Amino acid sequence: MRRRLLAGLLGGALLLGGVTGCGIPENTEVRVDGPGPAAEGGSTSGSRGEPPSRSAAGTDAEQFVQNFLSAAAGEPDGAYQRVRQFIVPADRDRLQTKQGSEVTLAVVRLTEEPVPVYAPDRTEVTLKVQQVGQLRTDGTLAPPETSTTTYTFELRSQAGQDGLTDGGLYVANPPTALLLSVEALETYYQSRTIYFWNNDRTRLVPDQRYLPLAVPDERRVSEVVKWLTAGPSAWLGTAVRRLPDGTRLINNATRTDGRWEVDLEMPEDKARLEQLGTQLAWSLSDLDGPLDIKIRNQSQEFIPDLERRRLDRPVHQLPESFQRFCVYEGAVHPLAYPGEPSGPVPVDAKANRNVVSAGLSRADNQILAALVVSDANRQWLSVGTGTDPVTAFTRSAKGYAAMGQPVWLRSTYRGQPAGLVVADGSLYRFDAQAQLTAVPLGVPGPVTAVAASLDGHRIAVIAGGTLYVAALSPDGAGATPGPARRLHTRLTSLSAVDWYGENTLVLAGAVGRPAVYEVSVDGARESRLEDKIGARVTHLAAYPANAVGRLGAAMYEANGVAYRSSPFERIQPQQVQEVTPPSAGARAGNPTAPFFLY
Repeated sequence: MRRRLLAGLLGGALLLGGVTGCGIPENTEVRVDGPGPAAEGGSTSGSRGEPPSRSAAGTDAEQFVQNFLSAAAGEPDGAYQRVRQFIVPADRDRLQTKQGSEVTLAVVRLTEEPVPVYAPDRTEVTLKVQQVGQLRTDGTLAPPETSTTTYTFELRSQAGQDGLTDGGLYVANPPTALLLSVEALETYYQSRTIYFWNNDRTRLVPDQRYLPLAVPDERRVSEVVKWLTAGPSAWLGTAVRRLPDGTRLINNATRTDGRWEVDLEMPEDKARLEQLGTQLAWSLSDLDGPLDIKIRNQSQEFIPDLERRRLDRPVHQLPESFQRFCVYEGAVHPLAYPGEPSGPVPVDAKANRNVVSAGLSRADNQILAALVVSDANRQWLSVGTGTDPVTAFTRSAKGYAAMGQPVWLRSTYRGQPAGLVVADGSLYRFDAQAQLTAVPLGVPGPVTAVAASLDGHRIAVIAGGTLYVAALSPDGAGATPGPARRLHTRLTSLSAVDWYGENTLVLAGAVGRPAVYEVSVDGARESRLEDKIGARVTHLAAYPANAVGRLGAAMYEANGVAYRSSPFERIQPQQVQEVTPPSAGARAGNPTAPFFLY
């Protein structure tokens, strides 16, 4: 947060700077966030994540406001007490205290520097904010419950008043919500990923949560188990399975002689317990060593080594590396970079003509190919599947004025591959025969971009200039989206999106000028990746960082020129393979519509 010197509270200015990114360095490949270390039972580290007290800022009004927007952070049952300490005693009852699961924190992003108004005995502060979400006790960041964009309150010095002798600053006429800044969320919480099985129990689906750093180490395993037993985040509910009804944790998880023990109340089903073991191994990815899952204190599923379980049952079935491709002179061509594999285009040359954009995917020993081709001033989807190279293609029955890049859904293969594509402002599902079926999203405005997650059960969509995510439930024809959740981000003029990690997106839009940002799947965390673009991004593709430790990468196109990340640099014609060099004096074309095959 940018900071300015303050010349005193009474009669001085109170200035609070704009918001910075989430701490990820600029111009770098994304890495999977790793959870913090787990400690032996009996250790404690709760104090490390406690927000500052009211008196920590002294008479520094700027720091005081920052601390006030952090006060609610930490263990939920103490949130109201911590915030009330910042409020003048006479106004504390304005903050209606809630208990248990009713405790929610309004996570906000400052959109402007606060505007102070001065008086002899107080300073009035106005916060202009963007509502990001409601942080709940189960670690989920739910959609905002209010559209409030302005909060106004006063700062007063209470020395000698109401029996207070310690001086310092207090809040008068406080907001009635527990406010938490996105910076405080980043500072006092650990972002964790837990996993739920999809509806047919063939794939694990990530679910992002936030764990207060103030939670002692010996309770962290218990908190994760409680999240799993309570069920998924609301927006994922249609795509994943909950644990059996009535499943609950009996007492807290314990660790003895290097072995964790989790005692549950749940049905004794061997297959379900084996899957729960894998679910826990990945949801507790910071732990290794043995885990003993008990049912009513009787050992039912013993995992000798959690790390071994993760290696034996990976979340994602991926090849060792990806390949880069682009469209050049109307055909798909490979891109070559040192240290990266580059091979021939897995599409027959007869079909690789008049291409505008493409989406390729691997599924077992098959190649799934979807090409947007131009013909007679219309754009058509041409789809083919098979071994490398794909030779048989089917064209869509209808042409469109414009189509976006097609994407394959990785979870729906099983002999019936399906994908998604945007055409003329609507979202369509397509199959291996290039049959397009409209997909209703229930959101306003034309659809302009779609992206599918690595697990294949979540999508990101730009519609009406707004970013949404939705869960996918497979059906006989592909997948049906659940209710779309809107994400609130500082970027405007959104133009392209893709998945950059299990719980992160790469998003193109503008923050004053065109930019590419990394954004968390709930919109809370943002980090600028590139803003020296100069033109609207029209195409964006990413290889997502994932739970097996591979790094992410991105490529985009703006003003007809393609770029790749780490660092962001122009993709030169020399990187394009399998092309005939231009004749003497002729100018080489530009690579466009870059994408990854994996």
